[in-house]
Amino acid sequence: MAQVTSRRKKKITNVPKGRIYVQSTFNNTIITLTDSNGGVLGWETAGHSGFRGARKSTPYAAQVAMKSVIDKAQTFQVEEVDVYVKGVGSGRESAVRALQGSGITVTGIKDITPIAHNGCRPKKPRRV
Repeated sequence: MAQVTSRRKKKITNVPKGRIYVQSTFNNTIITLTDSNGGVLGWETAGHSGFRGARKSTPYAAQVAMKSVIDKAQTFQVEEVDVYVKGVGSGRESAVRALQGSGITVTGIKDITPIAHNGCRPKKPRRV
């Protein structure tokens, strides 16, 4: 006799205000939807949207990924978001533009790309 395991059903809550993190690299674009505390509600990448290889790093792939995140945001009834953009890839601007035309209110856009400060002292040169 097979044992039946029941999975707990996800409780969809009403989240009026959230955050969207856009991490754009040279190879991919990762978009994460969180609530105001930082708990992840949903995510999408350009690769997960069906793009592979060189097409994964295009602005259009980032736009398609953002539209998928917007659909997830509407299931949680998110009305306004803060956008945090990180990275140097080509999908940064197109992802934010796709969000602005969706009907969700964008309260702020912040760039959180880390900036190098020349870091630690390098190792001494090797003597042979």
